[in-house]
Amino acid sequence: MFSNPAALFGSLLFGAIGIGVFMYGKKMVLYKPIVIGFVLMIYPYFVSQTWLLYAIGCGLCLVLYLWRD
Repeated sequence: MFSNPAALFGSLLFGAIGIGVFMYGKKMVLYKPIVIGFVLMIYPYFVSQTWLLYAIGCGLCLVLYLWRD
């Protein structure tokens, strides 16, 4: 599943960000952070290339920043 340490680190990093965002969205009852947080937690299981893992994670964090309320 993890081809190198960078992929493992990226998966842990974006998973931790995802759980934090998900919990924040659940506490504030906001659907955008809940959805983005859930996607941040789940997508590393389906992405095998390291560069794509970081690209999608950074893109989702950017979307989260731009869609803030």
